Amino acid sequence: MPFFMIEKFLAYLQFEKNYSLHTVNAYHGDLENISFYLTTSFECGLEDATHQFLRSWMVDALESGSSASTIKRRVSALKSFYKWRKKTFGVQVDPTAKLVIPKMPKRLPVFVEEVALEVGRQGACFDESHDGIRDQAIIELFYNTGIRSAELIGLKMDSVDFEQGAIKVLGKRNKERIVPVGQPMIDALKTYLLARYDLQSIHDKDYFFLTQKGKKLYPRLVYRIVNDYLSKVSSISKKSPHVLRHTFATHMLNKGADINAIKELLGHSSLAATQVYTHNSVEQLIKVYRSSHPKS
Repeated sequence: MPFFMIEKFLAYLQFEKNYSLHTVNAYHGDLENISFYLTTSFECGLEDATHQFLRSWMVDALESGSSASTIKRRVSALKSFYKWRKKTFGVQVDPTAKLVIPKMPKRLPVFVEEVALEVGRQGACFDESHDGIRDQAIIELFYNTGIRSAELIGLKMDSVDFEQGAIKVLGKRNKERIVPVGQPMIDALKTYLLARYDLQSIHDKDYFFLTQKGKKLYPRLVYRIVNDYLSKVSSISKKSPHVLRHTFATHMLNKGADINAIKELLGHSSLAATQVYTHNSVEQLIKVYRSSHPKS
């Protein structure tokens, strides 16, 4: 398939579907991966691919160690491509129609116990420097709102409504949502602003959280901040910003919050993405029952 076909598809995703550059690059990588296999194994491209060729690719990917989730994601990229090709050029053939995607193992979201986070708040995990005050505000904001790492990085100065106690978040596909925050969180954000004003120079003045050099945060730094903190308060294996998102949702559900409200707070497009947290809630109920009921 001519390279421009993939390029046109990627342009469609970015400019018509409003997918983020990160997502577009992921689609690009997935399609290039499959195209390379088809070219080297069958001397054809995506336009000539058959069900048998793609099934061969899937078997090879599994044998090479690719996870079921990776294969599922790449097949999803393929399906999107062939759907676009049908819509744009009227090509009816879809070699992915009968592909059987390998079953994915069910994995519960990893979260931090509430007591561990409380110990972290009371301990000396943060100093009084700009970075220390900033890092504490970042941890608290992740846990208090469940926002994504990219959403926190993109938070602007005018995104925080101190009077109403809310933040405006720009989520996936440029969808905005309002997330309420409590007074302690507002106070933590105000405390950070005082430290922010003391920076010697500010380059990215529109952004709320900045580095010591006054520049916009970047993903690796945010990951390191969260990883360092969780390493001090918890023994869980995963220590990413997304773990605090899972923790927010799980603790909300365990405290009786409505799942539809959690869905809106997280910015999920469908309830199915939120329902995974009900499994953690059920596990918690079973744990409480077994530890408390005399006949358990």
